[in-house]
Amino acid sequence: MPIGSVFNNGVEGFNRASQGIEKASAEINRASIEQQDDAQLAQQRQLQAARPEEAVTAPVAQPARIDEALVSLKVEEFNAKANTQSIQTADEVLGTLIDVRV
Repeated sequence: MPIGSVFNNGVEGFNRASQGIEKASAEINRASIEQQDDAQLAQQRQLQAARPEEAVTAPVAQPARIDEALVSLKVEEFNAKANTQSIQTADEVLGTLIDVRV
């Protein structure tokens, strides 16, 4: 396999991992905001419990999946490290070939 191909595959893999990290980070952020909103909603319900005639039930939302986002973040971190190692290895091999050639 040519060195350039290994290098390019490593760069492409690293870019995919970076995009996955951004996506997982955005999901963690969204889940955190939803949890804050849920906490505020719970406080409002407590206040409304004192006045049951004014109580309003809120629609039930799907729970935040911060755990899945954290796992995705860790997986993408490993992917980024593996692709970084591929890039470094291709760079070292290329450097060695250039040194041998000169």
